Amino acid sequence: MGGVTSSMAAKFAFFPPNPPSYRIITDYATGLLLLDPFPHRENVDVLRLQTRRGTEIAAVYVRYPMATSTLLYSHGNATDIGQMYELFIDLSIHLKVNLMGYDYSGYGQSSGKPSENNTYADIEAAFKCLKENYGAKEEDIILYGQSVGSGPTVDLAARLPRLRAVVLHSPILSGLRVMYPVKRTYWFDIYKNIDKIPLVKCPVLVIHGTADEVVDFSHGKQLWELCQEKYDPLWLIGGNHCNLEAHPEYIRHLKKFILTVEKSPSRRSSSRKSIDGVEHSRRSTEYFDVPRKSTDRREKSRKSTDKPEKLRVPNHKYSNVERPDKFRIPFDHVERSRRSVEFYEKPRRSIDQQVEKGRKSVDCLDRFRSG
Repeated sequence: MGGVTSSMAAKFAFFPPNPPSYRIITDYATGLLLLDPFPHRENVDVLRLQTRRGTEIAAVYVRYPMATSTLLYSHGNATDIGQMYELFIDLSIHLKVNLMGYDYSGYGQSSGKPSENNTYADIEAAFKCLKENYGAKEEDIILYGQSVGSGPTVDLAARLPRLRAVVLHSPILSGLRVMYPVKRTYWFDIYKNIDKIPLVKCPVLVIHGTADEVVDFSHGKQLWELCQEKYDPLWLIGGNHCNLEAHPEYIRHLKKFILTVEKSPSRRSSSRKSIDGVEHSRRSTEYFDVPRKSTDRREKSRKSTDKPEKLRVPNHKYSNVERPDKFRIPFDHVERSRRSVEFYEKPRRSIDQQVEKGRKSVDCLDRFRSG
C-alpha cells in the first residue's frame, strides 16, 4: 500500500523545475558554499543538510539583525530556492525575521526523489538545523507553508506544541481533494491537512486568493475554520495561485500577524482559545482588491542595503510540466484501491457521477502540478 501511495504522490504532486534554477558552488578562497548565479551576501548562508531518510537537501538561511522570530519557509510546487531566493531576501527585510528556505528531495540541488515522506524528513532536517546550528527555540519559530508546502508544514506543526505561529499560503485540504471533490479521507490520499490542522496548537494565519485556479479558495476557508487558534484570515479578492505576494495587503497583513504573535505574552499558559486579532466569530473578513494590472511584479536589481518597496514575486517556470492527459490513467488505480478496501458509502454509479462532475468542474492535474 505504501508503494501505491508513494507512486501517486510522485505522479500527481511533484513537478521540480528541470533544469534547476541554480547551482551550489564552493568558494575555494573562503570554503563557503555559494548559490550561483546570485552574488554572495554576508547575511546569507548556503547549506547542505542530511535528512533521516538519507537524502541531502539544499537550503539557504537569511539573517536579520536583532530578529526575534525565524521563518521556516516550505515553498510551493514547480519552483526551487533559486526562484524563491529574492523573495526570501525581501521577506526577511520586510518582516524583520531570520528566514530559512529549503528544497525538497529531488528539487533544485537536493538529492533523492520527491515523495510525501521525504518532504516530512526534509522539513525536519531544516527545523533541526535551525535549533542546533542557529540556536533558534521552538517558541521563536514560525512555519510557513505555500501550496503543496502546507503538507510538511501542517504535519510538523501538529507535532510541535510550542511553536510561535503557522502561516498557510494557498494551502490544500489534501492531495486528492485538489483533484476530486471527495467528502472523506482515503488511506491513499496524501498531505491530509484536513485531519491534522485541528492538532495545531499555535496561532494560524491562512492566506488565499478568491480566484485561485489551482487550489480552490474553499480549501483555505475550510482549513481556517478547523484551526484551534484562528487569526484574521486574508482572503484576497481576485488573487490567483501565484501572485498573492504582489498584493500590497499581503505583506501588511503578514507583518501585522508576526508583530501580534511576537508581542503575545504567556500564550501557552493561557486558557483562552485565541490571541489579540483573532476572529472570534466565524465570519470571513479581510477581503481586498486586486492590484492594478500595471503593477510591476519584478523589481530591478538594487543594492542589498536598500529596503524594498514591494516584494519580488518568484517567476515560476512550468515548461517542464507534462500535459495532464498523461496522468489521467493512474486514477484507475485510485478506483481499484477504493474497491479493494471497501471505502464505498454509496453505490459505484454515484461515485462515478461525483468523479465525472469533479473532472468537469476542476482542471485537476494541471492545477495541482503548479501547486
